[in-house]
Amino acid sequence: MNKKLIECVPNISEGRDAIKIKTIASVVETVEGVKLLDIDPGKATNRTVITFVGEPENVIEAAFLLIKKAAELIDMSKHSGEHPRFGATDVCPLVPISGITLEETAVFAHKLGERVGKELGIPGYFYENAAKQDKRKNLASCRSGEYEGLKEKLGNPEWKPDFGPAEFNAAVAKSGATAISARDFLIAYNVNLNTTSTRRANAVAFDIREAGRVKYENGITGKKVLDKNGEPVRIPGKLKAVKGMGWYIEEYGIAQISYNLTNISITSMHVAFDETVKSATKRGLRVTGSELIGLIPLKAMLDAGDYFLRKQERSLGISEEEKIKIAVKSLGLDDLKPFNPKEKIIEYLLEDTGSKKLIDFTVKGFAEETAGESMAPGGGSISAYVGTLGVSLGTMVANLSAHKAGWDAKWEFYSDWAEKGQAYKNKLLFLVDEDTNAFNKIIDGFRMPKSNNEEIKARKEAIENATKYATEIPFQVMETAFNSMEVMQAMIAEGMQTSLSDAGVGILCARTAVIGAYFNVRINAKDIKDRVYAEDILNKAKTVFNKTIQIENEVMEYIDSKM
Repeated sequence: MNKKLIECVPNISEGRDAIKIKTIASVVETVEGVKLLDIDPGKATNRTVITFVGEPENVIEAAFLLIKKAAELIDMSKHSGEHPRFGATDVCPLVPISGITLEETAVFAHKLGERVGKELGIPGYFYENAAKQDKRKNLASCRSGEYEGLKEKLGNPEWKPDFGPAEFNAAVAKSGATAISARDFLIAYNVNLNTTSTRRANAVAFDIREAGRVKYENGITGKKVLDKNGEPVRIPGKLKAVKGMGWYIEEYGIAQISYNLTNISITSMHVAFDETVKSATKRGLRVTGSELIGLIPLKAMLDAGDYFLRKQERSLGISEEEKIKIAVKSLGLDDLKPFNPKEKIIEYLLEDTGSKKLIDFTVKGFAEETAGESMAPGGGSISAYVGTLGVSLGTMVANLSAHKAGWDAKWEFYSDWAEKGQAYKNKLLFLVDEDTNAFNKIIDGFRMPKSNNEEIKARKEAIENATKYATEIPFQVMETAFNSMEVMQAMIAEGMQTSLSDAGVGILCARTAVIGAYFNVRINAKDIKDRVYAEDILNKAKTVFNKTIQIENEVMEYIDSKM
C-alpha cells in the first residue's frame, strides 16, 4: 500500500529579509519525517513560497509550527508588496501527493485550521476543497479587502471566520488572517513581457484567464453591462482553470502576467504560455520568457518538451533530460535567473539520495564495481545493462532517421519507434538495479534468526519468496530485451541504411541480454521449493530464448545480404 503523502505550500508575507525567511522555513525541518523541498522568495511581492512534503500528521504539525513562527516574526501592519495578502502566513494549502484523496486531505486542513484558531488566536478561512461554504471556495473572495479591510471583514457576520477570533485585536493586527485549503496541484507561473505597463499586462491576462473581463457598453468604456440580477456581465477568457493578473516587478524592471494554473490537466503550462504569446503579439507586446514559482511535477515539464518537439516536427523519443532542456528554453524559464531542474521538479527532490544506484555510476565506475569482490552486481544486472545499450542503439537509429533530410514526412513514424525504444530502455535500466536488489533480498532472508520453530518457518518463507522474486526479475529482463528487438528490426527494415550496423549491434546486445538473463532464471529456479511455479517460469523462459535465437538468425541473414 502506498504511503500517504501530502504537500504543503504555505505563502508567507516576507520576501526580503533572508534571516526571517530562513528562520520561519527551518522550523519545518524540526518535524521528523517532513522534507523541506523549496524556499522561493520574491522581493517585489514581499512574499515567499515554501514547499514541504511528508505524511499528513507530520505535515500539519510542521505547518502549525511555521504559521506560529511567521506570526511571531512578521508584522502585517508594516507589510507592503505587489501580491494580494491578508496574513503573515497568507495561505496554507495542502495538496494530496500519493495514497490519499482530496477529500481526506480536506479533513487534515480542517484539523490544522482549528488548531491555529484555538492555540494561536489567528482567524482564518477554509477555501477550495476545504471550504465549508460555497462562497468561500474562491480564495479571492476570502481575501477580498486584503489586510487593510480585515478589521471590517471580521466584524461582518457574513464573513465570520471559520476558525479563530472574530475580532481585530492586537494579536490579529500583527498576524493578520490565514486561508487554509485542500486543493489539487497548482502551478504558480509568471510570463514576462517587454513592457513596464501593468495595464497592458492586465489586458493580456484578461484575454487568457477563465474569468475574462467585465463587459462595458462601449467596449472598454462607458457603463458596465449588468445581467438580470444586477451583476456585471463578463466576457470569458480563452483558457479554463486559469487565474491571472498583471503587475510590474521592480526587481526585474518588467511587467509580468501572474497565473495560477489550478488544473494542469485542463490547461497546461505550455498552452498558457503559447496563448499568452499570441495575445501579447496582437497587442504589440513580446513575451521574453517565463518564471516558475515553487515546484512543478515532472510530467508537466515532459509534456511541455513533447509539445514543443511536435511543433518542430522533431522526434519525441529523446531522453528525459533533453526534453526538460527543450521545455526550459522554449518557455524561457531561465529568462530572469538560472533554472535548475533538480531544484524545481518535485520528483527529483523526493528522490532518495542516501544510496547510489548502479545506473548512477560512470561507465568506468560500473565496470570497477562489477569487477570488485562483491557478488553483486552480477550476471543479471549486466544482462539488463547490455539490453539497455542494445535498445539505445535502436532508438538512436530511429532518432537519426526522424531527423534525416528529405524524410520529414515520416518523422512521426520514427518518433513513435524512438518513444518505444525509450520505454524499453527505462524498464531495463530499472531492472539493472532491481536484479541486485532481488539478490540482496535472498541474503537478507538467510540472515534472519532461526532460534525457534516460528523463526525457522518465517526464515524459510522469506528465502522462498526472495528466490522466486530473484527468478522473476531476470525473466522480466528476458521479456523486455526480447520485446525491445522490435525497435531494431523496424530500423533495420525502415531506418537509415548507413546505420544498419548500429541496429544490428543492438539486436546482438538484446540477444545477449536474453541469454544472460536466461542463465539467471535457470540457476535461481533450481532453488525454488515450489516446483510447479519453477517449471512454469522455466518453460516461459525457454520459449523466449528460442524466439530470440530465431530473430537473431533472421536478422543476421538479412544484414549479410545487404553488406
